[in-house]
Amino acid sequence: MKFLDQVKIYIKAGNGGDGSPSFRREKYVEYGGPDGGDGGKGGSIVLRAEENLNTLIDYRYQQHHKAQRGENGAGQNRTGKSGDDLILKVPLGTQVFEEDNKTLIFDFNKKGEEFVAGIGGKGGLGNTRFKSSTNRAPRKFTKGATGEEFTIWLQLKTIADIGIIGLPNAGKSSLLAAITNANPKIANYRFTTLNPNLGVASYDDKEITIADIPGLVEGAHEGVGLGIQFLKHIERCKSLLHLIDITNLDLNDSYEQVKNELKNYSLKLLEKKELVVLNKIDLVDESTVKEVINHFSKDKNCEIMTMTTLEKDSISKIKAKLLSYVS
Repeated sequence: MKFLDQVKIYIKAGNGGDGSPSFRREKYVEYGGPDGGDGGKGGSIVLRAEENLNTLIDYRYQQHHKAQRGENGAGQNRTGKSGDDLILKVPLGTQVFEEDNKTLIFDFNKKGEEFVAGIGGKGGLGNTRFKSSTNRAPRKFTKGATGEEFTIWLQLKTIADIGIIGLPNAGKSSLLAAITNANPKIANYRFTTLNPNLGVASYDDKEITIADIPGLVEGAHEGVGLGIQFLKHIERCKSLLHLIDITNLDLNDSYEQVKNELKNYSLKLLEKKELVVLNKIDLVDESTVKEVINHFSKDKNCEIMTMTTLEKDSISKIKAKLLSYVS
């Protein structure tokens, strides 16, 4: 499925139906009087958060959305049928912005949460409403009100328990595939992952939602590489798993490069709990692994683990540890 995390759409709530100017017309009733009914209410535009969606791609191909108009009133005081509300499903984590794409209107954080983005117009009044002791045969009626219409932006920020961060080609997609039900694209080149991938890991009868964030390079907070558009997804993750390729020549530099991008984007990202995992230990000997850990762990205020996706035991240990980071 293609991933799209920002889209501009036009919404138009339904207009209200017109009131009726009807009069009774019955045999032997010379002056039947007014019997025009009210118009029906127009349908509203309702946004609803769905847990099983993870992209806004559907709105790229259909950007105009209009709710149903209310029906007109009729004689015999019959009220017009109200228009049906138009339900637009969005992924959990979607934010709704005004046309300027800066003013936040609503933020979906709960499954099934609803937001009325455009209110349908009220139905017009039939001439029966204007009958009085001094006006027994009013011809006055009103038109239905116009439904609200707006241009809005939808922005998706992935919500996950754990966000996997690191440099390109650190093995993030391989880790996600090994510990969850996800099937991300895996290849031995930089920027294999172009979009955030989500997966669910099960361990000890508990589930953890994990997001594989595309690789961060120096200058990502300014748009370099895959840029700032994916840094925002890290904001919604409860904790971070910082994956580092142990075969890198300078692990400290690899670590600090990613941390600096988080810091320059938002200081709040540095407040999240972080688990550092040194990956690909199968490519170096055991003594080198111990030496690297001792050297790398100096002055690091975080927990450090090692792993290889080729060993089920190390994968199980990572799963067990991640549970403590979301509880």
